[in-house]
Amino acid sequence: MKIENIKTFKELKKAGYKSKSIKEELRQNLLEKIKKGQPAFEGIHGYDHTVLPELERAILSKHNINLLGLRGQAKTRLARLMVHLLDEYIPVVEGSEINDDPYNPISRYAREVLDEKGDDTPIAWVHREERFFEKLATPDVTVADLIGDVDPIKAANLKLSYADDRVIHFGMIPRANRCIFVINELPDLQARIQVALFNILQEGDIQIRGFKLRLPLDMQFVFTANPEDYTNRGSIVTPLKDRIGSQILTHYPHEIETAKTITRQEARMDERQSGMIYIPELARDILEQISFEARDNEFIDARSGISARLSISAMENLLSTAERRAIKMGDEKTLIRFGDFIGIIPAITGKIELVYEGEQEGSATVAQQLIADAVKTLFPKYFPKIEKLEKPKAENPYNELVEWFFAESGFELLDDISDKEYKEKLDSIPPLNDLIKKYQPDFPEEDKYFLKEFLLWGLVEFQKLNKYRLTTGMRFKDLYGSYISGL
Repeated sequence: MKIENIKTFKELKKAGYKSKSIKEELRQNLLEKIKKGQPAFEGIHGYDHTVLPELERAILSKHNINLLGLRGQAKTRLARLMVHLLDEYIPVVEGSEINDDPYNPISRYAREVLDEKGDDTPIAWVHREERFFEKLATPDVTVADLIGDVDPIKAANLKLSYADDRVIHFGMIPRANRCIFVINELPDLQARIQVALFNILQEGDIQIRGFKLRLPLDMQFVFTANPEDYTNRGSIVTPLKDRIGSQILTHYPHEIETAKTITRQEARMDERQSGMIYIPELARDILEQISFEARDNEFIDARSGISARLSISAMENLLSTAERRAIKMGDEKTLIRFGDFIGIIPAITGKIELVYEGEQEGSATVAQQLIADAVKTLFPKYFPKIEKLEKPKAENPYNELVEWFFAESGFELLDDISDKEYKEKLDSIPPLNDLIKKYQPDFPEEDKYFLKEFLLWGLVEFQKLNKYRLTTGMRFKDLYGSYISGL
């Protein structure tokens, strides 16, 4: 019988429905996915051999879970994806505030309805998407918010004494009975509120004020916490931590390829941008390398973490910078240029927490340095390494290019020029073309102009050239030519 045809408790029993706890639901459905070789957490990357096996073991153990990690490590997303491990629909006593199971009613309302109507008790169905509750822990959260309290208005309307349990207004946790309940940033929750969770996690029931009422709730708790919070804002009280079955450490991507996959998946790119803008693979690598550099930068507070949202926001800014330029120049199509990376600075400055020395430098300066560091790190993968100390008159593959800049008064690459002018400008440097042909002959043709700019920026970072930021673009010069010509 289809569930939409099951309207009463009698029909439910006739259909052979067997009640089970939410933890058993999660466990059985996860085992099915494992048997079939299906991914349990789609859209999560970089955790295949670390976080996901631990999370699956916790679910199979029927544990409440604490996901511990820095910001932007997909903790909340992992919790939300657990919804897909629930049964598609579950039956509840119709009208119940706390999703009473007709086979195991726990509220006074549900028990009275079942006593009165028996097999004719009306049944409603709840979809798994409605079985996810989430609460951000903030210092103003109260026990009443989470557990419940006496409602004087209800007492007055129903003409009941405060000693009657029908005057109770249930909080978020009882209303999430038979659901996944997520408390984000658990250390931010006041210690006395954390204490109120003890009984729920250990005994599975709640107690409200002085009532004898005991509700054995059926719930899957998932907590998220940031290690930074343990010192800056609060901590998880030890008895509560002891009652959480599994604590799982999350982390940032270990490789650029994983980070690129996440950014590709998450960055919002509309149809116009996808049809108009070409993104060289090297540009994607540099964008992700910026986050990797930020995690090791001395001016940035590593404890606060560098969220994956930095790369995502930076990619969106990069696309918008190129789109704006192309529209201004009347180009129907364009490719990402290195000069477009200036447009991602606002995305970086909003995502980094600076230490004192970083504050002295300024967030924009630190952001520019991160771009420079990313270039310096990736440069040796494409061109011969430039040593800090070189022997006098030593052979250097970059001598001709440096000499070209010495002979020229300066080379300007403006931000707002058409793609045709941009390519002509870069093609006008013969030694640049020769270096690309010699060291990257098989580099994709459509990516070579970006590679040329990358080479110029790399020589700047290794102190072979100088660059100056103009109001309208970038100027590249040799290190000493302007000084000598001045003499």
